[in-house]
Amino acid sequence: MEHSGSTLSNHAGDESPIESSPFFNSYYDGKNMALFEEEIDSTPMVSSLLNKLANYTNLTQGVIEHEEDENDDGVKRVTYKGPQMGTFIGVYLPCVQNILGVILFLRLTWIVGTAGILGSLAIVFMCCACTILTAISMSAIATNGVVPAGGAYYMISRSLGPEFGGAVGLCFYLGTTFAGSLYILGTIEILLTYIVPEAKLFSPEQPGADENNMRVYGTCCLALMALVVFVGVKYVNKLALVFLSCVVLSIMAIYAGVIKTLIEPPNVPVCLVGNRSLQSHGFDLCKKEVDENNVTRPTELWKLFCPNSSIEFPCDEYFNLNNVTQIQGIPGLLSGVISDNWWGEYGPSAMVVEKRNQPSVPVPEDKAEGHHGHYVLNDIATCFTLLVGIFFPSVTGIMAGSNRSGDLKDAQKSIPTGTIMAIVTTSFIYFSCVLLFGACIEGVVLRDKFGDSVQKQLVIGLLSWPSPWVLVIGSFFSCAGAGLQSLTGAPRLLQAIARDGIVPFLQVFGHGKSNGEPTWALLLTAGICEIGILIASLDFVAPILSMFFLMCYLFVNLACAVQTLLRTPNWRPRFKFYHWTLSFLGMSLCLSLMFISSWYYALVVMVIAGCIYKYIEYRGAEKEWGDGIRGLSLNAAYYALVKLEDAPTHTKNWRPQLLVLLKLDTDLAVKHPRMLSFTTQLKAGKGLTIASSVLEGSYKTRGSDAKHSEQNVRSAMSTERTKGFCHVVVSSNLRDGFSHLIQSAGLGGMKHNTVLMAWPTNWKQADNSICCTNFTETVRETTAAHQCLLVAKNIDHFPANDERLDGGTIDVWWIVHDGGLLMLLPFLLRQHKVWRKCKTRIFTVAQLDDNSIQMKKDLQRFMYHLRLDAEVEVVEMHASDISAFTYEKTLVMEQRSQMLKQMQLSKTEREREAQLIHDRNTSAHASQSHRAATSPVHMTWTKEKLVAERNRNREAIMGVRDIFNMKPEWGNLNQSNVRRMHTAVKLNEVVVSKSQEAHLVLLNMPGPPKSREGDENYMEFLEVLIEGLDRVLLVRGGGREVITIYS
Repeated sequence: MEHSGSTLSNHAGDESPIESSPFFNSYYDGKNMALFEEEIDSTPMVSSLLNKLANYTNLTQGVIEHEEDENDDGVKRVTYKGPQMGTFIGVYLPCVQNILGVILFLRLTWIVGTAGILGSLAIVFMCCACTILTAISMSAIATNGVVPAGGAYYMISRSLGPEFGGAVGLCFYLGTTFAGSLYILGTIEILLTYIVPEAKLFSPEQPGADENNMRVYGTCCLALMALVVFVGVKYVNKLALVFLSCVVLSIMAIYAGVIKTLIEPPNVPVCLVGNRSLQSHGFDLCKKEVDENNVTRPTELWKLFCPNSSIEFPCDEYFNLNNVTQIQGIPGLLSGVISDNWWGEYGPSAMVVEKRNQPSVPVPEDKAEGHHGHYVLNDIATCFTLLVGIFFPSVTGIMAGSNRSGDLKDAQKSIPTGTIMAIVTTSFIYFSCVLLFGACIEGVVLRDKFGDSVQKQLVIGLLSWPSPWVLVIGSFFSCAGAGLQSLTGAPRLLQAIARDGIVPFLQVFGHGKSNGEPTWALLLTAGICEIGILIASLDFVAPILSMFFLMCYLFVNLACAVQTLLRTPNWRPRFKFYHWTLSFLGMSLCLSLMFISSWYYALVVMVIAGCIYKYIEYRGAEKEWGDGIRGLSLNAAYYALVKLEDAPTHTKNWRPQLLVLLKLDTDLAVKHPRMLSFTTQLKAGKGLTIASSVLEGSYKTRGSDAKHSEQNVRSAMSTERTKGFCHVVVSSNLRDGFSHLIQSAGLGGMKHNTVLMAWPTNWKQADNSICCTNFTETVRETTAAHQCLLVAKNIDHFPANDERLDGGTIDVWWIVHDGGLLMLLPFLLRQHKVWRKCKTRIFTVAQLDDNSIQMKKDLQRFMYHLRLDAEVEVVEMHASDISAFTYEKTLVMEQRSQMLKQMQLSKTEREREAQLIHDRNTSAHASQSHRAATSPVHMTWTKEKLVAERNRNREAIMGVRDIFNMKPEWGNLNQSNVRRMHTAVKLNEVVVSKSQEAHLVLLNMPGPPKSREGDENYMEFLEVLIEGLDRVLLVRGGGREVITIYS
């Protein structure tokens, strides 16, 4: 032990990196695992890793901040006990409490009466099937690894990525917030309608009185609940058991009341005039007249329909023709009333609620006196789709267990079991309640939403036992508790989204009190909740709530389906009873329910989610969570690449796929960012762009520089709005690096076909001779790879993306035909707004024996067939004597070339280089001759036209073609150079005279010499050719046609 201690102390004294490792074991003595000691920083010992995982505690963010705050103040940290909640307490009961609520108590009887038993069973079945399928998908996701506290948002965001996660997370947040509005409105409706109706501030005679009462009391209730949540969540948690007890007692009271109807049905009289249901206020006897002391007198009911007290003058025709009857509103389970309630009865707003199979004498509309205010009326127009939207909030709440995942003893076991059992339990309650309500209660009472016909009492409360007040008080506290829980959960969900950093404008809501309470998020939640309260109608808020939850459930199913179909190695859920078809069925059902409930609400929610998605995509933080959408994209890209590789690109589909060779400065930043600007203008976001560069050295020493360079290139691409990829390689020299890029950049069928590079302006400097070699070798590499080449002169003078060229021309000098790229480039450039207003001019050169007029007509016809708008001009370039300037230019060029050779090569090296060049030229010439004899030329022109044009111009254009063939004669080298220089000078004079004011000049680029000894001369010829021009793009084709006249 002493030796071990000394070993550790020596390590500490030497400041060994082993000590700084977070996974360092105290018993590591540096001998038993000495083979791995150099990797201990990045790869921890297995025993140390397992120890870390065993001691893992999943604290909520609020608890962590609370502990850190106390530690900073010097107070002893509180020991946090691990989560101990099981399936029943942690998942089952919270789900049941959240699922059963306001709709069951306030609207289910009305839904059964309006939709009928069959329609109600269909509504309950669709909604419960949606939630059970979603629960299966959620169980698979929740059991695929540890789910931290965060519930549905965490599962969706980590499965579908930050864009979908943020969009669905905010939809889930809005749904939870509007759920708070729904519960508060339900609480106030119970309070003002059934408990203390005299507390209404606005009299019923005033227009919109009920809505205004809801708004005033709802706002006060919201403020009170927000204050309770702000003071402390612990008070809400202490009341949770009370609220749960209210729900359980209310359900038990309903079933007890149904059983009691078998023994003794309750006395609930309902007064009918004909088959119309009457509001039970303003009269005490359900009769037209009474006999008192042998005198017939009108009742209070008579006076409601006739202002005169005399019996001889009835005022309402329908009241006069029909009898008044009194029926029992709740006849009981054995009464047979179920036969009248099988089918629904929908109608418009203000329609009178009528009893089926009740005799009635109809009255023509012109004789109706308009006493409808005494009947029970529909307050809103009803239809099946509306009822679906109103009922769906009663099956939400299935996420309550997953939201508590951080507090469960075994979340992977408890969440599936508890959630599915809760859905099965509540589904049984809903199905049984639909059947029992339809079998026990009269249809006119079921359709009486606010109990107007039964003394303004809660209809479901009249059925309950032992007293209606059990259910009224129970439902009141149940709705109030659900509202408090919504105001507690929604701010924490928003805080979790804000702290993930995926939505920048929400970051302020990630802050809170010292113990982690989301103060700012609570304020926003209360503000949004107030919007729902101002709507002041539970029936209108419920469909909004349904949309947001259905959107959330849709993406839970999508996440499970995507993960299952991708079969990613990390997809190993412990819950095995799932299948991708069930997830797709659940997703389809969610989408169908959205449009069934309210198609315009569905579109609005989709637009909101889409806007959030695009905002996060363009402005949000970059997150890599291993999500399924990224895996889906990879699979789609793989199949597309495999498909592309099956066949070469057709001429009609050809577009330049660019490999941009960038030069970096000493700070590893892009030296010429206008290269990327020009790429953007040329590509307009279409096709492949690979921005690349080469660093000299070894990857072992310059790997970090390569990564830093890639970051700089990506930043420059973002600034210049260039869409594409970035690739920086490290090579022993620039020449080999560019060669590797030209050969290997891209993947499969998605490879570049065009190389873009800048003209080396400093190639003439004596200390930069390698620049000349690199350039010419790059030209040779692209030629050998049959790739097009674009060389930009004065690239820093090219226009930026935000510039607009007003008029001007793009001049194309078409000397030789090498595939038609010269014609295609101006068309592509003019698609961008920088070059859109420029005109295209095409110049070609005619010799002495050419018919210039006919050439122009042929060229115009060719442009017409190519569907290109361009002005055509034929420039005559007659033979002339070689000027003294040309001889002087050639002399200087050869003297400089000789000087460089003497500086760089010894005598032995010159002989070895000459022999090597001779051997290569001999083999290249032989292979080229054989290829020319056997390979046909594929061009857009017809074969006959091509042969005739070639024979007619072969000798006349030889003086111009010399510069492009570059086949030096060894016996007459000086004269060959003079002839080439003469061509370059004369052609430059013509181009400068015609195109000096052009915004861009495109020229055929001559090929490099076969002998490397002529590299300096080749560069000099090109320099003379483009001298005096500002923006020049030298273009060299890749040996294939890239433009065609055919459709």
